[in-house]
Amino acid sequence: MLEVRNLHAGYQNLEVLHRVDLKVPSGRTVALLGANGAGKTTLLNVIAGLVPAAAGDILVDGRSVVSEPAHLRARGGICLVPEGRGIFRHLTVRKNIAMFLSGRNLGAALERVGRWFPRLTERLEQVAGTMSGGEQQMLAVCRALLVDAPIVMADELSVGLAPVVVDEIFDAVEMLRAEGRSLLIVEQYADRVLRVADYVYILHKGAIEFVGEPAQLADGSLFHRYLGGSADVPQSETAGGRR
Repeated sequence: MLEVRNLHAGYQNLEVLHRVDLKVPSGRTVALLGANGAGKTTLLNVIAGLVPAAAGDILVDGRSVVSEPAHLRARGGICLVPEGRGIFRHLTVRKNIAMFLSGRNLGAALERVGRWFPRLTERLEQVAGTMSGGEQQMLAVCRALLVDAPIVMADELSVGLAPVVVDEIFDAVEMLRAEGRSLLIVEQYADRVLRVADYVYILHKGAIEFVGEPAQLADGSLFHRYLGGSADVPQSETAGGRR
């Protein structure tokens, strides 16, 4: 389980996050929603160790990691798929996959990638930065699928992608859920992430303003208040679609 307690963080003299408490139970999916500038990316970066916490604690299965550097948090089970792809743009797809594995069996990994995203097997010798945005995002998601991290955080998986590619990306999210990973997902298309989420947090001006289940957002009033819009939450797919 991932737990954030009374977290404060920011940049230089600007505090962006205020008294943030958040839990991602083992094997569950949490959607983190909020307007642009609410602090969502900052929160993921603080949890990953890329931005220091000013106060508060971050725990993985009850163990505090708030003082650990980013590489130790990654080894300890936290995987971040950042906004903007998070790949090695100047390396080939094959070499990107090899970098994700840190020396483990490349052949088996390539077979798995081919099952998840067949298009990437056609691009193995292509420089990653020359692929389409959708293909680059597929490659970024492969990192989360290939590593054994029990906690996966994803920041805006679908930004700038065509709907058909978004479908493929969320198929990969479903695979991560089926493997029992704990997922914390920031997503611009709220209706898509709410279909797979067990719990929802809304971040507003750096503070958590709502914690609940997707069904509680069905009338759209909270979206209008904090996100400036509404979302269609299918009643049959709330609470992560689990029945």
